[in-house]
Amino acid sequence: MEKTKVGIIKFLIGLLLANGIRFLRVIPNNDPIMAIMLPYAKSDKKYKAVLFPFITMVSFDLITGMLGLWTLVTALTYALIGFLFTQYFFKERKISIFKYLKGGIIGVLIFDFITGPIMSSFMFGMSFIEAFIGQIPFTLMHLVTVGTFIIVITPFYDKFVFENANLIDSIIIQRLRQKISKLNY
Repeated sequence: MEKTKVGIIKFLIGLLLANGIRFLRVIPNNDPIMAIMLPYAKSDKKYKAVLFPFITMVSFDLITGMLGLWTLVTALTYALIGFLFTQYFFKERKISIFKYLKGGIIGVLIFDFITGPIMSSFMFGMSFIEAFIGQIPFTLMHLVTVGTFIIVITPFYDKFVFENANLIDSIIIQRLRQKISKLNY
């Protein structure tokens, strides 16, 4: 399969996985975007670490009819985090789960600080201190959920989708082929 098509398929798998999990709303603050974005931050095509979270946020809000100014704020904040990761945090190609967790913690703290106290003060007229204190329980929950997604999703996505050179021999593709062949009989 052509390398460009494989890259698009991998990107779409990540997009579908992230939005699919977000639709399930299995846990509060159901946000797997960071867990799937992290492998892109260490890749050769670093622009994908910026595009992935941006497109994921916009597409989810578009599908759910929630597209608005808040979409732009959150999508741009995630894109900024993706950019910062590519420039300063994930320079080496081989990264451990602990480095991913550290990145996730830093990413959540940046994301929640910008979208919480800063933007709440600006957009909703709250005092900065009020917004900051109110953000603490949300951020603690966000750290737990993102950490869980990084432990569960990131190694799987990184190994079986992202690092798979041609995706043809991917476990995901093999399973999909098996399901499709069973439907054809």
